[in-house]
Amino acid sequence: MALYETVLIARQDISVAQVEALTEQFTGVLTAQGGTVAKTEYWGLKSLAYRIKKNRKGHYVLFNIDSAAPAVIEMERTMRLNEDVLRFQTVRVDELEEGLSAMMQNKGERDGRRRRDEGDGDGMGGGRGDGMGRGDGMGRGDGMGRGDGMGRGDRGME
Repeated sequence: MALYETVLIARQDISVAQVEALTEQFTGVLTAQGGTVAKTEYWGLKSLAYRIKKNRKGHYVLFNIDSAAPAVIEMERTMRLNEDVLRFQTVRVDELEEGLSAMMQNKGERDGRRRRDEGDGDGMGGGRGDGMGRGDGMGRGDGMGRGDGMGRGDRGME
């Protein structure tokens, strides 16, 4: 049996419950052929780099698979026939990752950092506070930027 990782992108207008039903369907196809799914991760609704079939976002799902090649080929055939699947890619790997994937680890770090930042309460309300405003007359780096096209707030280049 070989080890594989498959990433699936589903349409943005289906619900999370429907995405879970899709993952169960594809897992069932693999198990019926004698394979096993070691891990399934739902990465969430993410923006696509470009439009795919008029969709700007997609639900991402990762499968870690331990299976023979014919079972994976059958799962891919089922994915290809399903109209809710925008894209998928299967890669053979030497070993499966233990624990969370890199996408889920980064998401946890980002959420933890956001919670700490929200608790600062510096009263600035929205500016970056580092003197690097937008410089287009619309944004202010620290709430007091000049917006003169130089990209500086009042505490900018000194």
